[in-house]
Amino acid sequence: MQIKVAVAYHSGYGHTAKQAAAVAAGAEKVPDTQVRLVSLAELNDELWEVLQESDALIFGTPTYMGGSSAVFRAFVEATSQVWGDNMRWKNKIAGGFTNSGNMAGDKLNALIDIALFAAQHGMIWVGLAEYGGWNTSSGSPEDINRLGSWLGAMSQSNNDEGPDVTPCASDLRTAEALGRRIAETAHVHRAGRAAVGFDEVSA
Repeated sequence: MQIKVAVAYHSGYGHTAKQAAAVAAGAEKVPDTQVRLVSLAELNDELWEVLQESDALIFGTPTYMGGSSAVFRAFVEATSQVWGDNMRWKNKIAGGFTNSGNMAGDKLNALIDIALFAAQHGMIWVGLAEYGGWNTSSGSPEDINRLGSWLGAMSQSNNDEGPDVTPCASDLRTAEALGRRIAETAHVHRAGRAAVGFDEVSA
């Protein structure tokens, strides 16, 4: 049974796009999983079709001024039509990721924003299941989940370095772990619904 996963993101300078690619790579490691990377820069018919056909939606945005980007918020508000049409995304699996220049940068607020958005659509949120790293004297920036996030995947990119350099390898491994977990969960969810005779997750 094939599962479709969409990684839908906005990236202002390319760093979040690199994180999105890592999320997609993680999801692709799960057998029988088709993954689509879609930019939210243009809200066209193809985008809406990909999102509607997907079993899992993983949303990404840079954290700007303590919250999601204006482009991402424009997308969120445009989904009110999807929500108003019998909550068409209800029961899809959802997750999120974000990047900023600072170590903290209030990235948690951006993830909460995405999670609340998913909840309003009736989607089922899946977070990151990795111990926090770089929190002991023997830890290092190379630890997975070095920024200690569980609601979703966080990454940090120095403001004076381009996406050819950042995010760092450990942040990209963290993003891969999130993508893999969401794809696995989507498979389990689809199989479980089929086993008990419920309607399929996506229309």
